[in-house]
Amino acid sequence: MTIKDTAEEWQVRATETPFTGNKTSVRTDDVVMPDGTVVRRDYQVHPGSVAVLALDDLGRVLVIRQYRHPVRQKLWEIPAGLLDIPGENPLHAAQRELYEEAHVKAEDWRVLTDVYTTPGGCDEAVRIFLARDLSEAEGQRFEVEDEEADMELSRVPVEELVRGVLAGELHNNCLVVGVLSLVAAQNGEGLDALRPAEAPWPARPFEV
Repeated sequence: MTIKDTAEEWQVRATETPFTGNKTSVRTDDVVMPDGTVVRRDYQVHPGSVAVLALDDLGRVLVIRQYRHPVRQKLWEIPAGLLDIPGENPLHAAQRELYEEAHVKAEDWRVLTDVYTTPGGCDEAVRIFLARDLSEAEGQRFEVEDEEADMELSRVPVEELVRGVLAGELHNNCLVVGVLSLVAAQNGEGLDALRPAEAPWPARPFEV
């Protein structure tokens, strides 16, 4: 049996935006249920994100460690960032993030997977790219700031990341989904069978 998510939009009787922040906002919709009742739903409106699982020739993944204030932890993550530049191509955004956070470029780009982070309370869609044929970027390093100024950078074998995920020691959603998707692809049709980097992104049709 083949299953897939499908687009659907229920009627909204009223909507308002009680909070607008620097990058995201909160929207309140009065949504009509199938039985005709109306319920209020609050959710975060998000510009979307990209993430990069950068795999080197030794089978190691480039990871960064940085402080995440909402959860009060330093998390190991893969390079990622917001799609907060109007009209920016998601692939170009991913390439920019890999350069800014790791000073690395890649010759081979593919779509690893697409996910919603928290669809019950946020409309954020994330595209996770696989980047291969890595090399150091030219020019000066990008000057990071705030939490990113304290980032650590490492290259970790895929097997160790899988172990950490299954042991409950690694929690970042893009890292978890990206690493397990990588292993599934390697054990399936292979990485060359992944979607091209410019593949359609139906999970984010309102932005593409």
